[in-house]
Amino acid sequence: MNKLLLATAFAMAAIGSAGAADLPYKAPPMQAAAPVQTWTGCWVSGGVGYGIWDQKHHDETAGTLTQLTQDIDSAGKGWLGRVGVGCDYQFNSNFLIGAFGDFDWMNLKGDYLVPLNGLIGEEKERNSWAAGLRIGYLPYPNLLTFLSGGWTQARFDSFNLVTSGNPSFPTIFSTDSATYNGGFIGGGYEYRLPWFQSLTWKTEYRYNFYKAQDVDYLPLAATGTATHMEKDVQTVTTSLVWRFNFGGPVVARY
Repeated sequence: MNKLLLATAFAMAAIGSAGAADLPYKAPPMQAAAPVQTWTGCWVSGGVGYGIWDQKHHDETAGTLTQLTQDIDSAGKGWLGRVGVGCDYQFNSNFLIGAFGDFDWMNLKGDYLVPLNGLIGEEKERNSWAAGLRIGYLPYPNLLTFLSGGWTQARFDSFNLVTSGNPSFPTIFSTDSATYNGGFIGGGYEYRLPWFQSLTWKTEYRYNFYKAQDVDYLPLAATGTATHMEKDVQTVTTSLVWRFNFGGPVVARY
């Protein structure tokens, strides 16, 4: 009898073990992907940078604009400050389009030579503004790379002309201030700071090209001449960007 009871117990234990092995295994619940902030939204920015302007210029008659001298190259350089605003829209997870505008305070100075008589002056770019569009790609959720382009306007100060000898002497002659209109192309990157998702760090390069201007030498009655200037400006800036995110978090896709 005891042997029969033991055999029955062993048989029931074996059947129970086999049944448990056949039961389906319940996998642990999948963990949701960590949310990241969308780049959709508007922003304000402020930063600093460095710029270089280059120009070709020649003397001409003030009335008929007849060229009197060969072209001369001159250049200027210096620091700038920039503030900007814009809005972006992120789509297809990894792409972005946006519109923006910004304003630069500039101190880009260089020497100017009057080809006709050898007088010199210090030419300075005072400020500029730009408005444009950009398209971006996100290789990582917190890193945006972009290309930009649009319209720009630059303001150059008037300046006095002095003799080129050593020592130099002031003269009664000067040039008028001038505003240049043109366009720009550029590109850069923007990185979302990990400890504060509303703040990003942006670095950008731009090439600005402007329509030529004919600027009078003053007093016009005494000179009767003007200078024909063709300018382009290159800048590199780095800025902090405060983003007003109205899209909320999105789920990162890898």
